[in-house]
Amino acid sequence: MSATALLVATRSDGKLREIRPMFAAAGLTLVSLDELEIEESPEEADLEPYATFEENARSKARYFYEVSGGIPTVADDSGLEVAALAGQPGVRSKRWSGRHDLKGSELDAENNRALVTSLDGIDDTSARYVCVAAYVAVGLDLTARGETSGSIVRAPRGSGGFGYDPYFLSSELGRTFGESTQSEKERVSHRGRAFR
Repeated sequence: MSATALLVATRSDGKLREIRPMFAAAGLTLVSLDELEIEESPEEADLEPYATFEENARSKARYFYEVSGGIPTVADDSGLEVAALAGQPGVRSKRWSGRHDLKGSELDAENNRALVTSLDGIDDTSARYVCVAAYVAVGLDLTARGETSGSIVRAPRGSGGFGYDPYFLSSELGRTFGESTQSEKERVSHRGRAFR
């Protein structure tokens, strides 16, 4: 493994697709949990019990740093905060629908259905995406926060991105993240800002 290789502590294919190019542009190589053959364990379900993105991101980075035998590790915790829902789904964005039996695009669809239903009859759909990136290595434990503002649309637009992206209308781009190219999204996204 390269001396500049970092472990990216996520099981999300969507996050991997977004994070890898950012690190490659900086001359850094990311290795995934699958590439290191770190099998999913039951303990992973309990890595995000905290009320803040910072604590959850640190929890994941620290855990996988130890599990990997000390490979410098990056992780993130991110989510959607909707003003009219008092900041929810927030740190529970991935589990907003309560469907623990689903993964990937099926879980995304249920979360989006729950989001739109929660906003039924509400005029103010202003929202923001938040991401906290964490880095753990020998003697280092760092976090950085990124945010981007927008609003929630009632019907999906575009097929790009993942999660809530087809429903998140970016204030800066004037279109949903689902309608945006990966490079356009990276330029203004919460994740792009946190990892940069």
